Amino acid sequence: MTVSTTSGRAAARRRLGVCLGAVAALSLVLAACGGGADEPESGGGGPVTLTVTTWNLAKTPEFTALFDAFEKANPGITVKPVDILADDYPQKVTTMLAGGDKSDVVTMKTLTDYARHSSRGQLLDITSVVKSADTNGLAGLDTYDVGGAYYAMPYRQDFWLLYYNKKVFDDAGADYPDGLTWDQYAALAKRLTKGEGTKKVYGTYHHTWRSVFQAIAAAQTGGDQLSGNYGFMTDQYTMGLDLQKSGAAMDYGTATSQQADYRSTFESGATAMMPMGTWYASGILESRKKGTTDVEWGLAPMPQRPGATGVTTFGAPTAFAVNKRSEHAEAAKKFVAFAASKAGAEVVAKVGVAPALQTPEIIDAYFSVQGMPADALSKKAFAPDKVVLEMPVDEKSADVDTILNEEHQLIMVGEKSVADGIKTMNDRVRSEVLN
Repeated sequence: MTVSTTSGRAAARRRLGVCLGAVAALSLVLAACGGGADEPESGGGGPVTLTVTTWNLAKTPEFTALFDAFEKANPGITVKPVDILADDYPQKVTTMLAGGDKSDVVTMKTLTDYARHSSRGQLLDITSVVKSADTNGLAGLDTYDVGGAYYAMPYRQDFWLLYYNKKVFDDAGADYPDGLTWDQYAALAKRLTKGEGTKKVYGTYHHTWRSVFQAIAAAQTGGDQLSGNYGFMTDQYTMGLDLQKSGAAMDYGTATSQQADYRSTFESGATAMMPMGTWYASGILESRKKGTTDVEWGLAPMPQRPGATGVTTFGAPTAFAVNKRSEHAEAAKKFVAFAASKAGAEVVAKVGVAPALQTPEIIDAYFSVQGMPADALSKKAFAPDKVVLEMPVDEKSADVDTILNEEHQLIMVGEKSVADGIKTMNDRVRSEVLN
């Protein structure tokens, strides 16, 4: 499948527009919170400093690229980032908005964050901005539709695929990882593992996030992460623990105690493969530009379950929203529209980040970035057949996420067996959340 076909993009938009019926149900709450009126711009039309919340600004290049391009296109507006540690971002923004913070633009890192803040009436209704924009090809836009109103616009569309180190494969005489099942992936990881101690190269690296096992299992089996029934995760956990036990994947306990960084793990050549999101491509490009890595890398589709037809993975859009308390609402809406526009998409693509707006020209720009692998397999990886939301959005999502993450940690460090951990997930979600 090619990424440049109109039918492919239309299908992608339909696929990415599902799974948020629960957010639409929040529209009654939004109406009660009075979130529907645009606020006027304050001040007398002089220079404007626009504050935008970000995370890990130094390692998230699309922020600076977008800010610079927007300032150039809008003389008189200066963008000032409000930078927050990535791990602290959701809680920090929640606290800021609850306390009346007036940062103008709030980046919606996850759809769960969007549901939370829009339902609390903390975001400005920007439906007029969305309706007046050319949104043809803007992947993920439908997921921000709350009863016909919009409180954010996506600028980025990420999904998970497989990164691999070409040199490790070449040295082992192994074919590049095209069309793998999870069983083949596990066997290949064991084959590619070599060395000991600080010189060890793992066959694969699984980062500590629960999505590495739970979200991909849900996406590829049709499992529901809000259901209270998690047997569909069994195969994925069994495979992951077996790779740890064999030494083909870094032990979870080691990864957490040493605060392993997936970037340094891959860029130092310490792993042959790594499932990760498309956003990481920009990190590799940045490191290569700085001369801190010379890794020879490629992209491949996520491995699939046996008998699967097509490539199914998971992912989510990222969006900008306007703070209901912004004192520069008109400038803020202008920035949100710019980030979601063709001009914004071109800026994002040129730093190796997958934009929400994807046209043939923008896809070409993405793969023409210096250092970006542009081989057929990498382009194939960029065109999955189905992308499922990383986590369904519902008022229960945050509570379920907490439970699933706690039990994930216990399974991965061996304090609970897969069966016991999944049983506890079932019991806790049913008793603590669903009931």
